[in-house]
Amino acid sequence: MTHDAARNRLVDGLERSGRIESEAVLEALRSVPRHEFVPDDQQEHAYHDRPLPIGHGQTISAPHMVAIMTDALGLAPDDGVLEIGTGCGYHAAVVAELVERPVSSVELIEPLAAAAQQQLDRLGYDVRVKHGDGHDGWPEHEPYDAAYLTCATAEIPEGIIDQVTTGGTIVAPIGSTAQELIIARKRADGTLTRSSDGAVRFVQMQSEEN
Repeated sequence: MTHDAARNRLVDGLERSGRIESEAVLEALRSVPRHEFVPDDQQEHAYHDRPLPIGHGQTISAPHMVAIMTDALGLAPDDGVLEIGTGCGYHAAVVAELVERPVSSVELIEPLAAAAQQQLDRLGYDVRVKHGDGHDGWPEHEPYDAAYLTCATAEIPEGIIDQVTTGGTIVAPIGSTAQELIIARKRADGTLTRSSDGAVRFVQMQSEEN
């Protein structure tokens, strides 16, 4: 089976599941070649709906989770988006399919940041990657209309909340051993409304102090 056929079969399954409301998100997953973002030894699994190792103790999220998180952001074409945890760049590429402004992404592990930027540039995705501590966000490009974390944390870092506009959405896995996917919206006073989209399992967020 070709990569295109395998990708379409995968997305067809996600569409049948009924969990993804946005047709634009499904089309983004059809467009982004996940196999270009996974290591050579994982190519045969590129279009299986599961996380895969990408080195340095990190993973590329399962496609259904990328779809769910992206759908929850409710993105408009002119939105500014902050990603914390670039990894291999796949999730940022999916988001870049949905917005016209550059996606800003922060990655703590320098070799991953460099490799992701190189691959995203090669494939033509409008994503800028910064090597740095995601707890600090990326203030140079704020404010953001939406932000999401691809790693679990005990609480959404204040630095990220501060950089999101009033009414903006933050999607993040929260917890340690037990985690849940939280969809938060920022109130005018800087606090967040929160809802849960169920149990998840992500690698833990790291910092430069770890």
